[in-house]
Amino acid sequence: MKRIYVVGTADTKGEELAFLADAVASAGGAIVRVDIGTRGATVPVDIPASEVAAHHVKGAGAVLGIDDRGAAVAGMGAAFASFIRSRDDIAGVIGIGGGGGTSIVTAGMRALPLGLPKLMVSTLASGDTAPYVDVSDIIMMPSVTDMAGLNRLSRAVLHNAAQAIAGMAARPASADAGKPALGLTMFGVTTPCVTAIVERLRADYDCMVFHATGTGGRSMEKLADSGLLAGILDITTTEVCDFLFGGVLPASEDRFGAIARTKLPYVGSVGALDMVNFWAPPTIPGKYRGRLFYEHNPNVTLMRTTAEECRRIGEWIGGRLARCDGLVRFLIPEKGVSALDIEGGAFFDMEADAALFDAIERTIEPTRERTVTRLPLHINDPAFAKAAAEAFLDIASI
Repeated sequence: MKRIYVVGTADTKGEELAFLADAVASAGGAIVRVDIGTRGATVPVDIPASEVAAHHVKGAGAVLGIDDRGAAVAGMGAAFASFIRSRDDIAGVIGIGGGGGTSIVTAGMRALPLGLPKLMVSTLASGDTAPYVDVSDIIMMPSVTDMAGLNRLSRAVLHNAAQAIAGMAARPASADAGKPALGLTMFGVTTPCVTAIVERLRADYDCMVFHATGTGGRSMEKLADSGLLAGILDITTTEVCDFLFGGVLPASEDRFGAIARTKLPYVGSVGALDMVNFWAPPTIPGKYRGRLFYEHNPNVTLMRTTAEECRRIGEWIGGRLARCDGLVRFLIPEKGVSALDIEGGAFFDMEADAALFDAIERTIEPTRERTVTRLPLHINDPAFAKAAAEAFLDIASI
């Protein structure tokens, strides 16, 4: 039986947690009350904090009974995420919290698959929620008043939140029996290529294009980990440049991790690896003074990657793809990797491109399942898009 997990710190928010749980039950939801507090609960719960804390990799002692509140909150967040991953009866999760509670609850919510209802009632929901939501589909609902005892407004807010989570859990989105979904990465400078690939594949696949802005790549890999993709065409791997060299749209250390974990059919390329993204010129780190820049718009400045940087990028990508045991096809467009890296273009640099291509080819450790193919084409040539689409169709049919 699937149940709605009602989560909060029963030591400091016990009254609100009990009210919310009763409201969800009154709305028809089967509930589980979960305590994530680091002190004793003030109201009855179904799963005590000690049980959650025991899921910490170092045991409950790393979470409970310590004086450092920051360490306790961080420890409980890690424990709650591990606890959530261990459950198979979750119909939805609703949490309440201030700063600490929000951090703990959303750490667990982010561990859940996309599409599963997640609603966080928080005092922080009207501010910058990016650290709490990240690339998940958490709904943040402002509590308006602080959670320091119930009042007429907080009762109304919690009642509405309970109705929302109960409704979502009672009527989950139906699994789409239509076309399988593909994840594709795109940047403005690789748009012609990715658009052509989508046109070629859309009759048979539901093509989801992700803007390669750091969150785009992570969102795509989150979908892969959630079992919602049938394959990936990772044409634009530019987020690696920002990750390695301090740009503003970076990948995470786990880039390509979902490819290794899921073994999905994967076609990759070197789209926009000629650039690191910064905001307006005054924000560019001083160490890059004198480099080749291109003003994409008044707020975004692109820096051309050097041959040495391209070598590091290629080794980083190749090393991670070498860990992938699924079917991998990596295509290299020898005549340029972006709309700027083309003969006569602002970022055309054959030496830097050669360093990139050689590093990838050397470190990816090609096998029968994992291959690298060089093509005498530019990445935005129609023939390159055709080759990428055909490479995917070839491995998708195996």
